[in-house]
Amino acid sequence: MTIERDASILVVEDEAIARNNLVHILKKQGYIVTSAESGAKAIDLLSRHTFDLVITDLKMEKVDGMAVLAESRRRQPLTEVILLTGYATVDSAVSALKAGAYHYIAKPLKIDAIRKIVSEALIKRRLQLENLQLKESLQSGRAKPTIIGQSAAMRQVLETAQRIAPSGANVLILGESGTGKEIIARIIHDWSDRAQYRFVAFNCGSFSDALMANELFGHEKGAFTGATQSKAGLLETASGGTVFLDEVGDMPPSMQIQLLRVIQEKEMLRVGGTVPVPVDVRFIAATHRDLQKDVDVGHFRQDLFFRLNVIAIQLPPLAERADDIPLLADFFLTRKRAVMQKEVNSITPEAMSLLKQYGWPGNVRELENTIERAVAMAQGDTVRPDDLPAHISQLTIETYRHTSGRIPTLEEMEKRYLSWVLDKYNGNKTQAAAAMGIDRVSLWRKLKRFGIKA
Repeated sequence: MTIERDASILVVEDEAIARNNLVHILKKQGYIVTSAESGAKAIDLLSRHTFDLVITDLKMEKVDGMAVLAESRRRQPLTEVILLTGYATVDSAVSALKAGAYHYIAKPLKIDAIRKIVSEALIKRRLQLENLQLKESLQSGRAKPTIIGQSAAMRQVLETAQRIAPSGANVLILGESGTGKEIIARIIHDWSDRAQYRFVAFNCGSFSDALMANELFGHEKGAFTGATQSKAGLLETASGGTVFLDEVGDMPPSMQIQLLRVIQEKEMLRVGGTVPVPVDVRFIAATHRDLQKDVDVGHFRQDLFFRLNVIAIQLPPLAERADDIPLLADFFLTRKRAVMQKEVNSITPEAMSLLKQYGWPGNVRELENTIERAVAMAQGDTVRPDDLPAHISQLTIETYRHTSGRIPTLEEMEKRYLSWVLDKYNGNKTQAAAAMGIDRVSLWRKLKRFGIKA
């Protein structure tokens, strides 16, 4: 995710040299910067202008940084505030964070650290604004998908999605369960020329052959017992739009043949029908499986693979985009506290550190479940380590190292974690899957892949 260009920042600093230096740094980043030489001047500006971010010195005469923070929170609740001080203490830091500050930075300031914290604060504000828009759109039935991430891997995914969206070509999205494959599919649809038509999602691993055919192709009256009238299938109802085939690698061979015909001929037959029905849809397929390997061993048709794999997008697991974890955590925190109507406004640095250390075998979906639990458990306005599940709150640095000192691979860590959680729940797969934020089928697949017997 790029820098939040055109963001408006208020810098409050009574020392002219420090103020001018900070203004210079921020303007070079492309921000719109307003400065104030006193707390009183800052409060006057806050009464007349809206800012995305306030950066204020803590120690100032008459009106200090805490007063600026309080006034900013009162007048502009979604504006983030960063406090600066040359007299950093634990008590003052705690007080600032409790009062709603986004961050507390000790002087002398480090330019790279300032840039990073400012960028993250502005991204958090944008996410909060998007959440308000999301709430409004949900109420009006116009919800749009959102992907969160500023890591290089996610930027590349979004750039690819934006580039190929207008092409109309079929797309194959690859990635582990819980990485957000359907969200990317919806974004491609929304950016395409088919956006005014329907987006239909279908899970290929949830139906038998007969039910799958009936859902996708529909049926004619009298096609089977109970078919008292004709019914259009999903492919017909999505005409002009996009069909998302989730877990396409689990599609039975007989259905693979029928789908291939639809893609090649752009027509289909309803169950029990004899008259071809034209089909004008774009297919976006997704799977956690290695489809090329499935083709090689004969489990998936090569010709269908080529038809679906016109353009491939690989989604990285959350463990490979750890820089996105704070952004995702803040996004889910904002959404969950609104749903639960709890004033939980922040996550302590200690809790966030644990979230960044953890391996996330269930990926983004597991993180969302974890934040939801943390908001529910929080007794104050802040998520603390004790509010996190035990398998995260009890993490230590030794968790990531063998006794020899060698850093294990991600695969080794995932295997050890799966075994550990299963042991905690005495082999109960349903409870273990729920704790990890994944479904039982996904857990079964992981156990099979690692050869874990439970």
